[in-house]
Amino acid sequence: MGNLITSFKLSFFVLFLFSSFSALAQNDRHSIIGSAESDSGDAISFAAVGLMNVADSSLAKASVADADGNFRIVDVRNGEYFIILTSVGYQKFTSPTISVTESSAKEINLNKFVIQSNNVLEAVEVTATKPMVEVLADKTVFNVEGTLAATGNSGLETLRKAPGVILDNNNSIIVEGKTGVQVYIDGKRSVLQGEDLTNYLNTLQASDIESIEIITQPSSKYDAAGSAGILNIKLKKNKNLGTNGSVGLGYSVWDNQRYNASLSLNNRTKKTNTFFTYSNRFGETGRFINLYRTQNDFIFDNRATTIIDQSSHNVKLGTDFFASKKSTFGVLINGNFSNMDINTTARTPISNQSTGEMLQVLQAESMNQRDFYNVLGNLNYRYEDTTGHTFNVDLDYGQYKNDGKTYQPNLYYGANEQDLISSVIYEMVLPVNIDIATFKMDYEQNFLKGKLGVGIKSSMVNTDNTFDFYDVEGKNRVFNEEKSNNFVYEEIVNAAYFNYNRRWKKMNLQFGLRAEQTLSDGKLTSTQEENNERVKRNYTNFFPSGGLTYNANRNNSFALTYSRRIERPNYQNLNPFQQQIDELTARKGNAFLQPQYTDNIKFSHTYKYTLNTSISYSYVSDFFAQVTTAQDERRSVIQEQNIATQQTWSFNLSYPFEVSKWWNAFVNLNAFHSSYEGKTDEFVSISQSTLNIYGQNTFSLPKGYKFEVSGWYNSPSVWGGTYQTKSLGAMDLAIQKSFLEDKLSFRMSMSDVFFSSPWRGDTQFGDVLIQGSGGWESRQIRVNLNYTFGNKQVKSARRRKTGAEEESNRVGG
Repeated sequence: MGNLITSFKLSFFVLFLFSSFSALAQNDRHSIIGSAESDSGDAISFAAVGLMNVADSSLAKASVADADGNFRIVDVRNGEYFIILTSVGYQKFTSPTISVTESSAKEINLNKFVIQSNNVLEAVEVTATKPMVEVLADKTVFNVEGTLAATGNSGLETLRKAPGVILDNNNSIIVEGKTGVQVYIDGKRSVLQGEDLTNYLNTLQASDIESIEIITQPSSKYDAAGSAGILNIKLKKNKNLGTNGSVGLGYSVWDNQRYNASLSLNNRTKKTNTFFTYSNRFGETGRFINLYRTQNDFIFDNRATTIIDQSSHNVKLGTDFFASKKSTFGVLINGNFSNMDINTTARTPISNQSTGEMLQVLQAESMNQRDFYNVLGNLNYRYEDTTGHTFNVDLDYGQYKNDGKTYQPNLYYGANEQDLISSVIYEMVLPVNIDIATFKMDYEQNFLKGKLGVGIKSSMVNTDNTFDFYDVEGKNRVFNEEKSNNFVYEEIVNAAYFNYNRRWKKMNLQFGLRAEQTLSDGKLTSTQEENNERVKRNYTNFFPSGGLTYNANRNNSFALTYSRRIERPNYQNLNPFQQQIDELTARKGNAFLQPQYTDNIKFSHTYKYTLNTSISYSYVSDFFAQVTTAQDERRSVIQEQNIATQQTWSFNLSYPFEVSKWWNAFVNLNAFHSSYEGKTDEFVSISQSTLNIYGQNTFSLPKGYKFEVSGWYNSPSVWGGTYQTKSLGAMDLAIQKSFLEDKLSFRMSMSDVFFSSPWRGDTQFGDVLIQGSGGWESRQIRVNLNYTFGNKQVKSARRRKTGAEEESNRVGG
């Protein structure tokens, strides 16, 4: 019976993926090509092109002209249409009627459209819906509002749905087979790392997020941190004129229940744009982890379950003041407030490996209380004129606090689990305080028929980590000086860069260089005699980047990009003191952990502005590998060490397309081969080929219904350089119905229908071998209501840009 169910799951999943690929083969209809030219004879670059139905003037297809004014509209069905062309500074152009029949040519050439110039810019009403995924030359954009199944997810859960993104067993983010992804929020680098970043992403809601940008080859304008590139999470910000807003309510359930709500308000005039958003999340989530460890002829069969009871609140408040046509001032405050109760129950039978005799059973609990808040303020000034000059200044200051407390009773019983042999009970108090300050200034102007950008940035991060350890004896707790410590880490990064971009004919060249000086100081205060009480560093690195794009013809463009990146150790991995997970397992930092450096090169091809394929290679030196070592006969310690190099070859294919007027699909395939070569005999060198597939089908049904089927699959892979994992995947279903002229929407979804996303994997370092498995409450049923109110969507002529948005349309940017 079990084999029958497994076969059914596999067959159903293969059928789903086959439907995505087979639909691709059905995409054989007409194409319309043409070009936009001004009345002075110049090509109009990047004009917006709309193919409209004659019957009701509704939008049938949308496209954008390239730099030479050429455009192509693909997959056009039989019918009667007209074309609307719009571009800043030009009058709107409307074409005569275009008839498309079965006898029409497969490629209909409309030749040139001449558009008259116009010094008065008028607002343009946009009625089209964003595609779920946009594949651009420099990045892939995952529009969260374009996928129904993301509704009700946390920010971390939403990342799992982004094409080509994988989360491992420690919630580390993997892109194109590489770890070391730098997370940005609204174009600004997040200083939170490790568990602190995971906690923050869990408090975000999918309803807070507009899109996720996956930038694997950032230009020199970005910080060099991030071996695998950047994930920029863009939070929603209403751009409509007048007063607008939305209200959302959500509920999810399977083993546990969760609730969420959101409110968004926006008021935009010709002079100001003021916005406010609030969201929350309440409820419980379950997870489990099993670790079968062999060490020194002992077997430790640990099985643990965890319930996380969380309440979180997110607030965003800001205003932009348009002082003139050229100058904009902005103020922004982001706040996150959350508390969690994390209760873990673990049972670990201990037996002799040679004889199989049961020796003892450890029953351990861990009761964690976490209260944290994160507040970030931003002041921004931006100047932009019509001659190509832009000047941008950002001042940021933020605080992050995490007040944690852990109570851990460890009870050893005999083999019969009736006789209590001994007990070890302790309590840990773990407050973390982080202060962040950043100054950034960027300037661009036309130079030598291209665009030259220069800038400077200075950032300071100060972290104060206290670890107070108490032995609990009866009702009393005794402070343990030998196991307590305080770790203060300060890091200052000063950077300067230049970036040059020039386009001529069919070529576009971009290159840049970024210099970063890192000053860091880690100080451990403890009563123990440690030889690593203080580690100071001062080093400067140069990070070149560049790219070349060639637009061969209307259908084909090619790009070759290169970048050098760095991944600095985070404050959690540098703290050299030891923190107990339970009585047998601890986590310890490594004060001597060195940065890892990555060289990336990527070649990509785009066909008809939709089908994108790429091949990339990366080499990582001093790779961070998470290893488990024996501390004594029974205990083990988890630690990050620079003990390997990593090489990764990757092939990626992305294709969003329309199968028919009522069926849209997206397929992303990423195949990569990773090899890890150890620097010591203890590290077992690993080589692994992995296939990652994500597919989504969205169906527009009668009476305003939409239905979505999405899923992902990962073949066996390597996590953290040491864990060799088995294959896993998931399938999601979602349905939506809109009411009140699309102002009210009702969505219902089911995630991980077959509960096939739990992981399994093995790791070995020296004499320690671990067979692990784990997962979380990924199968859920979610229900969401959302109501929007206010003016119609209007595309404003001017708005404040984030750092990531300014990089759009840059090769390798």
